[in-house]
Amino acid sequence: MGASGTTGADAALDDRSVRILAFEARSWPDADAKSEAIRHELGLSGARYYRLLSGILEQPAALRHDPLLVNRLLRLRDARVAARALRTPTPGRALD
Repeated sequence: MGASGTTGADAALDDRSVRILAFEARSWPDADAKSEAIRHELGLSGARYYRLLSGILEQPAALRHDPLLVNRLLRLRDARVAARALRTPTPGRALD
C-alpha cells in the first residue's frame, strides 16, 4: 500500500488522465480537427496522445471514472485489433 493507504489498482486517475478521457468523450467533425485539438489543447503529438489513452484504458480507475466511455473505447480498440489480425498475412498462408 502507498502512503495514502491505496494500492496502485485503487488509485484515482491523475488530472491529465481525466482531461484525456474528457477530451476523448467529445465528438469531432473529422480526424483533422481532432488532431489539431490534440496538439493545441493537450500539447501532445497524436502518437503520444493515443499511447497515453491506451494506458489509461487499462487502469481500473478509468473504468470507475467513466465506465460507458471506457467500455466503448475498449470495444473499438478490440475491433481494430481483430480487423488488423484478419488482414495481416501469416507465414505459409496464401494471399487471396
